[in-house]
Amino acid sequence: MKLPEWTHHEQEGIIQVKITMSFPLRWVNSYIIRGDDGITVVDPGPRSPVTEAEWDKVWSELSIRPESDIKQIVLTHHHPDHYGLSGWMQERSGASVWMSKRAHAEAQYMWGEAADINDRLPDFFRTHGMTEEWAQQLRPHLESFDSEVLPAPSVSYIEDNRFEMAGRHFSVIETGGHAPGHLSFYEESTGVILCGDAVLPQISPNVSLLPGSDEQPLRIFIEGLHQLSGLQVNRAFAGHRHPFTGFESRIQGLLKHHEERLDEIEGMLQEGSKTAFEVCVKLFGTKFGIHQMRFAMAETLAHLDELVRLGRAVMELSESEEKMMKFTRS
Repeated sequence: MKLPEWTHHEQEGIIQVKITMSFPLRWVNSYIIRGDDGITVVDPGPRSPVTEAEWDKVWSELSIRPESDIKQIVLTHHHPDHYGLSGWMQERSGASVWMSKRAHAEAQYMWGEAADINDRLPDFFRTHGMTEEWAQQLRPHLESFDSEVLPAPSVSYIEDNRFEMAGRHFSVIETGGHAPGHLSFYEESTGVILCGDAVLPQISPNVSLLPGSDEQPLRIFIEGLHQLSGLQVNRAFAGHRHPFTGFESRIQGLLKHHEERLDEIEGMLQEGSKTAFEVCVKLFGTKFGIHQMRFAMAETLAHLDELVRLGRAVMELSESEEKMMKFTRS
């Protein structure tokens, strides 16, 4: 596949644009909505020379003049593959950038002047048993995202439960778990939902327990799925893979997946106490790079945290010299 690639979903009035991203997913979906009063771009993607050139090609091929046509840049959440190009695109177009206040705070926590996640996360994972071989890779890995999110945009906050994009009216639904302050946009009249990474086809959105971020992220994620359940969605436009139908069925599949994962981990703890890293390796193995290991470790912790909350596991400080946290079955 040669990117960028775009598809006109004429019935829904949305243009899907595939923008390059690194790591296994290969591309992220950005969406263009045209209206009489201008264009809204949803989730422009991560910043790099490659993605800048891709957007220049999109604008040329679709006869879009960013400086006069793009009025809004809307972000479902703060992750680099969605938020990253927003500041660059704002500079090119003069468009306003919109996201939730909570998501903007998270972006500042990750990449602002006072950000300390690059120090905190390795120590947090060490406390939960991660070996030094992996932990020492985390800081340079996290620092590699800095270039993907600069310059930071000037942000306006979406604070109401209704939001207009290109003359179309969407209900705003805030759900966390995957990312604090994550927003989905539902157009009841058409059954269209722009759901970011709240619900994905084929793959499960990552749910991470991270220092300084949401406590109990899996509980929050599951509550968000229940919040989205029951919407009359005809087609979902997600952040990854292809737009899809069967939104309710996919929600139920994700709920079942997490129930089964909780049961699986609880079963592992029956064998004896374990660190989160030991559970992570049993679940996912180690045949991948630091990016996937970071996701795997943080997701394992999210599930262990939920087992503790439910009274199905206990977390205790081990008596060994390393003073690591260990989990046992209640």
